[in-house]
Amino acid sequence: MRICIINTGGTITSLGDPLAPMPPADFAQAMRDLIEPAIRATIPGVTLHVDDSLRFPGSENGTLDSSGLVPRDWCRMARHLLRLQDDHDGFVILHGTDTMDYSGAALSMLLGDWDADGIATAALSKPVILTGSQVPIFRQTADGLFLNALSDALGNVAGAIRAATLRIPEVGLFFDGRLLRGNRALKVSSNDFAAFGSPHLPPLARGGIDIRRDALALPGPACPERALDPDRAIARLDRIESRIEAQQIVLLPAIPAGMPVLARMIDDALERGATGLIIEAFGEGNLPEGDGTLKAALSRAAQASVPVVLTSRAIGGAVGTLHYAAGTWITATGAILGGDITAVAALAKLTILQAAGLRGDALATAMRRALAGECRAADRFGATLAPGQSLQAADCDAELVNDPVTGPVLRRTGQVIWQAPGPGTLRLTDRLRLLSHDGRILWEGPHSAPGTIALLDAGGLRLVDPSGVADTITALPC
Repeated sequence: MRICIINTGGTITSLGDPLAPMPPADFAQAMRDLIEPAIRATIPGVTLHVDDSLRFPGSENGTLDSSGLVPRDWCRMARHLLRLQDDHDGFVILHGTDTMDYSGAALSMLLGDWDADGIATAALSKPVILTGSQVPIFRQTADGLFLNALSDALGNVAGAIRAATLRIPEVGLFFDGRLLRGNRALKVSSNDFAAFGSPHLPPLARGGIDIRRDALALPGPACPERALDPDRAIARLDRIESRIEAQQIVLLPAIPAGMPVLARMIDDALERGATGLIIEAFGEGNLPEGDGTLKAALSRAAQASVPVVLTSRAIGGAVGTLHYAAGTWITATGAILGGDITAVAALAKLTILQAAGLRGDALATAMRRALAGECRAADRFGATLAPGQSLQAADCDAELVNDPVTGPVLRRTGQVIWQAPGPGTLRLTDRLRLLSHDGRILWEGPHSAPGTIALLDAGGLRLVDPSGVADTITALPC
């Protein structure tokens, strides 16, 4: 397996006191001399290429301290990967830890494309894994350059390479023995070797004596025609990069200091040209209405066509149905409920989707949908919808709830559209039937093809073939 190691900079590449990044060519040679022989001896079948050609403008030696990273740099990394894609089977990106979670989220959005239903029309077929370290990988002494025996770097690099051999086709982040989905990761410590967490998704894989898969990974391209093509992806990237600097997304926290403070921050952001707002709300998305000042500020954002995305300030929090009176007024402002997406991933996703040209309802729908696994796919299910599970449409207020007592029920605007005659599991494996209250068959779908999914949106409950081989079948209009 041919694995390319790309150096962007960060602590892992640094030396000295204070730490400063090594020249890229020197670092690449040290990797070849001190690291590559051990990797070849330890992980059979792997051929490494240490690439030192990526450069970031404005940097003294071309590498990047990740604290200085800006959205255009996400595009530079993605372009470099796309240019090298055909020559390698997998990629390991060495990156600073400060904004590694932002890059993981952004690359997942840049290295793919999706249709209006959120189905991948261009999906990664090769692993792209970011890693780094809390301590530099090398140490300079009077006797020369040595491997730093006290660093976590070698374990992270070797672990990322070994994780790449699993050929999981998505952007990952490897740290402290765990492969996390890149757009689900958050930096949680600046001191511990376990620097990253993934509050809503278990690790994709764990390293130990062996490396083993844990959570379900993204499936990759549904057919060869839907695999990421470098030329088409670069053309899309050109359009995004030309507009990405115009996107000014502002992240604002809700704090217990009175809502006029947050309202003033929103108004200030709008006056200064913000093109989108991410608000870290309390709990499941609560923001006290107070005297209406905050509601008015959010409404002004909507009138200015500036999207507002609500995420939770709780590391394990999710914004969905607002159960408390303190938050129920929010949906009337047009704010987008972000589900379990992190604020980091929401900022990267909103920046890139706006740069790609999405606006209005299309943008709001795409933000609610899981495009690259960055949030729970609330509007679709695969083979079964079990009792207790539910779907929420991304583009309207329809919901399909499989109530454990009464059975599946489809509602829109609070009205029952369809009710199953009793409890049970809704299945795609046989024929999907939707029944009226008296048991009359309202709709009966065909046998589903392998990989078919059920999608709930304004068109109703539909069967969709992600491979694009068969046309979408409309099941039951809402």
